[in-house]
Amino acid sequence: MNDFPDKKIFFLSDFHLGVPDYTSSLIREKIIVAFLNSIQSEASQIFIMGDIFDFWYEYKTVVPKGYTRLLGKLAELTDAGIPVHVFVGNHDMWMKDYFQKELNVPVYFEPKVYEWNGKSFYIGHGDGLGPGDYGYKFIKKIFRNRLFQWLFGQIHPTRGIGLANYLSRKSRAKTGSDENHFLGAENEWLIVYAKELLAERHYDYFIFGHRHFPIDFVLQESSRYINLGDWIQYFTYAVFDGTTVALKKWEE
Repeated sequence: MNDFPDKKIFFLSDFHLGVPDYTSSLIREKIIVAFLNSIQSEASQIFIMGDIFDFWYEYKTVVPKGYTRLLGKLAELTDAGIPVHVFVGNHDMWMKDYFQKELNVPVYFEPKVYEWNGKSFYIGHGDGLGPGDYGYKFIKKIFRNRLFQWLFGQIHPTRGIGLANYLSRKSRAKTGSDENHFLGAENEWLIVYAKELLAERHYDYFIFGHRHFPIDFVLQESSRYINLGDWIQYFTYAVFDGTTVALKKWEE
């Protein structure tokens, strides 16, 4: 049985809006909105898999300014009855309830499992999964701690967001420029992680972001790992047409 005979499910990730500067970020934001416009008529659901922003923090009555074109488009999509789902990434993990209340967009903090048309999906942003990267995993626990988040919220937004933007740029610069190639299955932590999960349960597709490099890798005859790349350099996304998942590049 086809759950959506004339529709498709779309997955995209890692916009990092806000960097490297306002002008470049705005150009990318307009490209992303143009892409969302192009798929609106055929989308049954849209999954945004983390790091929409290079930094995001929701104070009690304040959110970072900007991004009105994208936020408005997400509201338009949900108002039109097209579900949009957001997974937090390592750069925008401090989401609270703004997306849920203002945009009617659910926000997920951990990977989730779905099944469509008899195909099983394990999807998430991908940060902190698999072996290694213990330093980040430790920092992630601190950043996810409610007391730490409350303490950060006591800093005036001008200083707090400025400090966080600086740290986000340093983090992205450290990890983003030297891995623009496939590292081999044994060195791709998310592939290792997917294989570990496959030893316990079958999934047809593992779909992640975070890696910033588009990858479509066959784990087993009937199981694939797909990394969505990014919308900084590659402008890639995945689409499930009810039968199979394809990794594609969008060119306006």
